[in-house]
Amino acid sequence: MANRTSTIFTVASATVLAGLVAYVVYFDYRRRNDTEFRKKLRKDKKRVTKQHAEAEEAAKVAVKVSPEDLKAALAKVRDEEVPTSPEDKEQYFMTQVGLGEQLCAQGPNFYLPAALSFYRALRVYPSPVELIVIYQKTVPEPIFNVVMELMNMDVKARVEGYYNVFPRKSMNVSVRPAPSDSLRKILVVEKDFKAGEVIYKEEPTVAVLDADLQKKGTHCSHCLRDIQKGMAICPTDRLDSVYCSKDCQVRSKVQSQNLLFGLDSVLPPELDNGTGRLTEQERDRAQTQFAAYIKNSTRAAPLLVARFIARQVAIETAKMMPKKEGPLADEFVNADKTDAEYSLYDHVERLRFLDGKVSDEETKLLKDVLAAALPGLEQSLTSERHAMYIGKMTYNAIGVCFAGGRDDKPTPKERPEDQERTRTPYGTTRQIGSGLYPVSSYIAHSCAPSARPSFSSGTSELHLIATRNLEKGEEVTMAYVDVTQHPNETLAEARRRRRIELARGWRFKCECTRCVEELAAARNAAGEAGSESESDVGVQKDESKVEDVVQRVERGAKLTMPAAGPID
Repeated sequence: MANRTSTIFTVASATVLAGLVAYVVYFDYRRRNDTEFRKKLRKDKKRVTKQHAEAEEAAKVAVKVSPEDLKAALAKVRDEEVPTSPEDKEQYFMTQVGLGEQLCAQGPNFYLPAALSFYRALRVYPSPVELIVIYQKTVPEPIFNVVMELMNMDVKARVEGYYNVFPRKSMNVSVRPAPSDSLRKILVVEKDFKAGEVIYKEEPTVAVLDADLQKKGTHCSHCLRDIQKGMAICPTDRLDSVYCSKDCQVRSKVQSQNLLFGLDSVLPPELDNGTGRLTEQERDRAQTQFAAYIKNSTRAAPLLVARFIARQVAIETAKMMPKKEGPLADEFVNADKTDAEYSLYDHVERLRFLDGKVSDEETKLLKDVLAAALPGLEQSLTSERHAMYIGKMTYNAIGVCFAGGRDDKPTPKERPEDQERTRTPYGTTRQIGSGLYPVSSYIAHSCAPSARPSFSSGTSELHLIATRNLEKGEEVTMAYVDVTQHPNETLAEARRRRRIELARGWRFKCECTRCVEELAAARNAAGEAGSESESDVGVQKDESKVEDVVQRVERGAKLTMPAAGPID
């Protein structure tokens, strides 16, 4: 079969080549012997020359579009209402592309309006990069350049404007560039606080119970609340979930549980039209395999990632509802309390992360669940994207710990350097679960922290408490690990323990004020020889990073497109 295919391509290539050679010979013959043909060539040459001159003039016109005009035009487009339903988006797309083509034909003076129409179409197209490649080949170059300039300005504005609305002003904190590195962000207070005061409260975007507690029925699978014996709501699902209330059960189902471990239609009835029943068998198979994988895993990150993706789907599905009512509509309203322009992914995209490790099996199992729920949804999850999600959850997750924590967590089977860790001053071994908290993810570590997380409500809601007096503009820090000196430890042993744990879990060498001062004192103290070796904790620099697109935009680089290839 391979040889046959190769032969077909060889013959086809030879035929095309022969045709081209024949045309060249024929063209040269007519040019020398046919008077009418020569006249036609002269006319064609004039027409091409005229078109070339028009193109140059168009390029000059395009160049004359000032940054101020582009900013004003972009602001107008961003203020326009964008359709939400698939049908309306398709109609809007076709209308804007058609309008752009009409404006193109009217000459250079209409190039900016044409570019705006093409850009409006780009905003609703499901695969923007694919459409940009098509634009690159089909849209006049001056107009394409304006479209790309609009995209650069839009992305830059979204990146820079994000921190104007996030976090919410009511949280009393803001995100700012670190003094030593503008790409690294820190959290600072926006007013004075006294020791013991609550700086803010934050609900997790997603949260999970520790694997050993999930099957015991002692804690709510949604809010992680401790459940008194005999009081749990125990629906039958593949993950053995239990809930402390009907409200938690409904919210969990809407946000992620149904897509990942249930068989009800993912789409609302008015959009489903009975098609959900056709995929029940395939969904059951895919979910059973994924649930078995999650149960056998001791890691929280795989389920955190799955729930995060599912919650994004729930919000996007709610946007398509003709009537915004019911639990799904409530999820849409409550999911993003910062600004409607930014999505859950916008919050996660900007977070720092370490390269995650994910097996091909894990990615396939999750993709199968997504594909069975909504065919095509699996295309949004590549192996690279999945690994990045895992890395972000692992790096930023905060451990939920009630009243000092528990003592019965199973001993990890992995090597110390491979164990999953979460940020908690009590130590990961004392938590009952973990969650992703977008605002709190910006809190840097310190062995002498200015704040601590508390879960005094008895749920996964995080209360950030000031550990000392804080003045407006001061950085908020917390301890990612247990930084206390245990009774059986020397000061040097306690210091080395926490620094090694930080290096293993977050890949940086702690150089906070406390560590620097203790190390300096140790070097000068008699009887503590060898303390200098504590500088070697397995890492030489901070290995965390941000996504390339965030890094490029924050450093002022423009988006670029690869050379255009063939259109499929």
